[in-house]
Amino acid sequence: MTVIEAKVHRSSARNARLAFILTAVIVGLLSAVVAASYIHPILALFLGAAIGVPTGGIVWVVVRIWPVLRLIWWWAPEIGITTSLGYGWTQLANHTTTPVTAGVVALVVGVPAAVPVIRRAVLAWAMCLFVRHRLRVCFAQFIIANQSGSLPLILWARPTPVGERVWIYLRPGLALGDLEGRLDRIAVACHASTALVERASDGNAAYLRFDIKRREVLNAQVASPLVDVINPDTPAGDRPIPAVPTALDLPDVDVPTVTLPAQKKPATTANGSKPAASSSADADDVSDWI
Repeated sequence: MTVIEAKVHRSSARNARLAFILTAVIVGLLSAVVAASYIHPILALFLGAAIGVPTGGIVWVVVRIWPVLRLIWWWAPEIGITTSLGYGWTQLANHTTTPVTAGVVALVVGVPAAVPVIRRAVLAWAMCLFVRHRLRVCFAQFIIANQSGSLPLILWARPTPVGERVWIYLRPGLALGDLEGRLDRIAVACHASTALVERASDGNAAYLRFDIKRREVLNAQVASPLVDVINPDTPAGDRPIPAVPTALDLPDVDVPTVTLPAQKKPATTANGSKPAASSSADADDVSDWI
């Protein structure tokens, strides 16, 4: 079983060597410059070397074992839970009798299994641990990483009403668009219905958030507090619905009566002929043109 791939092993060795050289040179020179103000320059060089080389060695160790530290981080919750349970069992067995030990174990195991709320909470957090490892498998199997083989750092996970939410930090070589095209594969790997990914920070594009969806909560039946407000002694009956006439109910609509104003008969002249129409005020005066 390969714990650390050969590509990652070679990359960490190269990075550790470069980190040792840079750290030793920079720290040694800075230390020599500061020490030259107090002692002889030659002694300052030896003092700088004595400070820079150990500092570079510490950086070399950290960079060299970084793949192992990352692997420990991936399994940190499981390691912590296992260590705590083992330590608790040892202390309980050494300081109590066998019946007391059996009773405590029965309570610790039986109460979460018997109480539905505690059981669901424990299962939800267990699924968070499961999803963290499934996402790591996705990044290692079918999501392209950078040239050195460094996978994104899976930070933390917590349960949600529909599934789990996981925060990750991308390494150089990946972007949000690379993950959006593989969400269907990620959902299959996590044994979920769907998977969503979005940015978790407006100022850092490498900080992302995965939402793993396993169930629907909008179509579930929930208890309403309005049921307790209704008086159970209230008799059931049909509420009368008043008849409201509409515009289509023509027989029920009153037709308005329209009264036309009386037209005046035109006055006649003495000889019985109609008078000529008066010219409008806007008409031009003919005398202005004569």
